[in-house]
Amino acid sequence: MKVLCVAEKNSIAKAVSQILGGGRLNTRDSGYMYVKNYDFDFNGFPFISNGSNCQVTMTSVAGHLTGIDFANDRYGWGKCNINELFDAPLDEVLDSNQRKISSNIKKEARNADFLMIWTDCDREGEYIGWEIFREANRGNSSLTQAVMYRAIFSHLERGHILHSARNPQRLDMRSVNAVSTRMEIDLRAGVTFTRLLTDTMRNKVMSANGAVRPSHHSNNNNNNNNNNTREKKDAPIVISYGTCQFPTLGFVVDRFERIRNFISEEFWYIQLLLKDGDINTTFQWQRGHLFDRHSVLTFYEVCIEKAGNIAKVNDLKSKPTSKYRPLPLTTVELQKNCARFLKLKAKESLDAAEKLYQKGFLSYPRTETDIFPQSMDLKSLVKKQAMLETSDQNSRTSWAAYAEELLSDSPGTNKFTIPRSGTHDDKAHPPIHPVTSLGPQANISAVERRVYEYVARHFLACCSADAKGQTTTLTIDWAEEIFTASGLIVLERNFLDVYPWAKWETTKRLPRLEMNQECKIEKAEMRSGSTSPPNPMTESELIMLMDANGIGTDATIAEHIEKIQLRKYIKSEKSGKETYLQPTTLGVALVHGFEAIGLEDSFAKPFQRREMEVDLKKICDGNKTKNEVVVDIVAKYKKYWAKTDSSKSKLLEVYDNVLRSMS
Repeated sequence: MKVLCVAEKNSIAKAVSQILGGGRLNTRDSGYMYVKNYDFDFNGFPFISNGSNCQVTMTSVAGHLTGIDFANDRYGWGKCNINELFDAPLDEVLDSNQRKISSNIKKEARNADFLMIWTDCDREGEYIGWEIFREANRGNSSLTQAVMYRAIFSHLERGHILHSARNPQRLDMRSVNAVSTRMEIDLRAGVTFTRLLTDTMRNKVMSANGAVRPSHHSNNNNNNNNNNTREKKDAPIVISYGTCQFPTLGFVVDRFERIRNFISEEFWYIQLLLKDGDINTTFQWQRGHLFDRHSVLTFYEVCIEKAGNIAKVNDLKSKPTSKYRPLPLTTVELQKNCARFLKLKAKESLDAAEKLYQKGFLSYPRTETDIFPQSMDLKSLVKKQAMLETSDQNSRTSWAAYAEELLSDSPGTNKFTIPRSGTHDDKAHPPIHPVTSLGPQANISAVERRVYEYVARHFLACCSADAKGQTTTLTIDWAEEIFTASGLIVLERNFLDVYPWAKWETTKRLPRLEMNQECKIEKAEMRSGSTSPPNPMTESELIMLMDANGIGTDATIAEHIEKIQLRKYIKSEKSGKETYLQPTTLGVALVHGFEAIGLEDSFAKPFQRREMEVDLKKICDGNKTKNEVVVDIVAKYKKYWAKTDSSKSKLLEVYDNVLRSMS
């Protein structure tokens, strides 16, 4: 018996082959330099009678094996009316590298009795698995769905991979249909609106940028139509549309406009200063601040007249408090926190985590789950971080001693603790965690090392005790106006010792006062301030907004942010230690242009895309079909397109207005 196994990437194929083959394998070329074929024997597949030994060939693809597109000879740029593309047939397309990979799969499938898919365990991985099955079936018609299996795995630890091989499942065809639905809608909407926007606005944008228009018309018949949205050789500017790109841009523009249109308002408040020996304590007014100066002045004068410089303690509370350790790590939190703490772009951190996964250091980095399953042996993972078997102390990580202490039997407050549980479980992968320890000689980049350290420290923090402290709140009465001051004493740092990004420090001591005790006010001031605009958008904030509004998936958020930067809809600006995202003139004009023609909610706001994600979930749950969702959403985009096409002059007018206002 022969089993053909196909992974999503060559690094995964190689790692799995070494485990299943016990290190005994033969490597062959595939015809594509980045994909190898690995031959070995394995006797653990349950679909082989009696679990007998069988021959295995493991190979891989390199991401998606096929794509979808419109036929260039009929539907290329300038060869048809744009709105025909909403109903035009779609072709399966392969580039030259994909054809080489496809040929290898067909060839290796000829003598195979079974097919086993080893793609990533998410929606996209299910679809890639289906692409692999189609090519294998074309090479060997006896490889039907009945003899196709699917490995479920989330990291490359030996025992986990062996368990996956011995407990295969089936491809989730509902997920395949959901991805197929998303791909078709994104293509039809993306190509139609990209062509419309580019043909409408290109000359004006080029003129504003000081570019020279090409001497030959952009609608000639020599255009490369690959995916229909790539920049054409004779068009220096493509104004692309994407169902996730525009809502992402909308968040950045909305923040920009809130700042630009912000009108500062002056406010007033009262503040008291009490002195106890060398302790100076500021007490804040319970009313906060008021925007009516006369009202605050009246309060201030009445207090001075009635009580002078004497206040009275009317409440003193002291209670234990905690700072919670972080929840288990999801993809969105990884990207958000690496942007916030490590100043890495979302795509940088996700790419680094992906490479660490492929090298066997981390679990699968694309997950929505923030709950560790009860069956996971978390202590063994902590033990690996302790690096107890490493004799050279200099080769231990800076957090190894902390991990060792978590597992220690000696008395102490910070011992291994079952992690907190969040509310999300995608039923596919556990939270992101380190699989094995990282030595100083590991073959990884500097960025990968930083991301690994963050994941390792986050995991150890999850397995630690919460930080413990004591808060005291002192309330004083000054002529019936209430003022408060609070203090904190940190008693047990616990997880804070391994997670330096969480700040929780002991504050200054409060005055030693008793209930109903009168105290002298050192200084009573009526002060003023003014409201401040919000800060520009950071990538960390943008990731949070996208996640909260269902824009993109945990794995594609970084790609959408990078895409609107590539299209020059937004740009990065550094201010001090922080990097902010600011919209360009074109980015602002696009958002306001669709707002002007009445399509803001459909394009620059997240509502349309969020509805689509809900429909995709319904496909996965079996409550809707692909055809139902495609027909419904494409019909909406037809209406949006017709309205935009009839309002092209409005888009140009808005661009001119924005250009003047931002010059």
